[in-house]
Amino acid sequence: MESKIIDESKQGEALVREVQKNTFSAGKKMFLESYGCQMNFADSEIVASILIDKGYTTTSDYKEADIIFVNTCAIRENAESKVRQRLYDYKKVKKTNKNLLIGVLGCMAERLKHQFLEQEKLVDMVVGPDAYRDLPNLIAVAEGGQQAINVLLSKEETYADISPVRLDANGVSAFVSIMRGCDNMCSFCVVPFTRGRERSREPETIVKEAREAFENGYREITLLGQNVNSYLWSGGGLKKENLTEEQKANSTTFAELLEMVALIHPELRVRYSTSHPKDMGDDVLHMMAKYENICKYVHLPVQSGNSDVLEKMNRGYTREWYLDRIAAIRRILPDAGISADIITGFCGETEEQHQDTLSLMEDVQYEFAYMFSYSERPKTLAERKYKDDVPAEIKSRRLTEIVDAQRRHSEIRTKQGLGKVYKVLVENVSKKSADMMSGRNSQNTVCVFPKGNLKKGDYVNVLITSCTSGTLIGECV
Repeated sequence: MESKIIDESKQGEALVREVQKNTFSAGKKMFLESYGCQMNFADSEIVASILIDKGYTTTSDYKEADIIFVNTCAIRENAESKVRQRLYDYKKVKKTNKNLLIGVLGCMAERLKHQFLEQEKLVDMVVGPDAYRDLPNLIAVAEGGQQAINVLLSKEETYADISPVRLDANGVSAFVSIMRGCDNMCSFCVVPFTRGRERSREPETIVKEAREAFENGYREITLLGQNVNSYLWSGGGLKKENLTEEQKANSTTFAELLEMVALIHPELRVRYSTSHPKDMGDDVLHMMAKYENICKYVHLPVQSGNSDVLEKMNRGYTREWYLDRIAAIRRILPDAGISADIITGFCGETEEQHQDTLSLMEDVQYEFAYMFSYSERPKTLAERKYKDDVPAEIKSRRLTEIVDAQRRHSEIRTKQGLGKVYKVLVENVSKKSADMMSGRNSQNTVCVFPKGNLKKGDYVNVLITSCTSGTLIGECV
């Protein structure tokens, strides 16, 4: 104990500190497993930083861990099913390791807290996305044999002062979170309920984190947010609608933040995800064109090619608006790669509306797309207001048609790279040959080329001589 004489009003606080000290002083190991979006992986790095500061080390073998954390995704039912099965697997490990603690982090933690703790008894801790600073206290409670939970959402938390511990596989690319939460309230999406309302992070802390990553050998930064285009730092963290015109004029926009990060060093590549079509302005596109090290790649989720479906989804734009944004990208960044998210079989979607999505895909011809059948999520507007009435077999057939169209478009786009020279950031040894290296060009297309004397983190110019449907193959020039 820090002192034998403890003021009664501070006895509980001192006891928690003492339990923490005993808990973390033994060099215990944590195993972190992440599912879902890039934001979850970035959050896992924050968790690692908080606990390493308290004496923990990370391990890649869950069988030797003292604590297992599963950072979860609630965006689709399939993702939740995978996580639940994983938790059952880990629960079996407790039969041989009675002291093992299991914790659920992230979006599922908020949504299924009571089910995990009380009904299925799968975990010892449930920790929401805004409660990671409380992990030392929660671990202390769980060590004492009690279930620990904190899923309170915050209007201020951005973890801006925490330097993440990089857990990525290649040591070349790093994620930097620039904002948390979402205000869009798309009718199909559970994110505003699991991650809270939108709040932007102070730009100076973002630049500092990106600079530190570059100084530690990372050569690519991806700026993360549920809707990066709506990033706005006013100095006081006020919402856009509460700002005066003078405050807006003195605020940092996402385009300006892009420039601040790009100016760290010309060899630091900058990417970002995810954009929202209703907020994608030309200012961001012009900033991308201004700096060579801001990658010429835009992920612009469309979800549907029909305006009526988009309205039911509460997306805030029409088919015509979306295609106007695509035209702006092609005009300002003619060589840009474009990808999208697409949902098929949303509530009430007709065959004609499905055909509108296919025709939009033909117009745009994305390099890549994330494609899914609609999965109803609890608490969303769609669950309350609309009937999930498209039969599973029709959803499956429509998804197959969308996937087939995208496969064809990806092949068309990839073949357009033949004969071109791309500047590629070397990321890893090729999965198919130890004599080849792989990396991505500015447009986010994977390129494969001879290893030679190259190492991870190098830049190399690659002349494309052949390709598969989604990979460019070439030689160094």
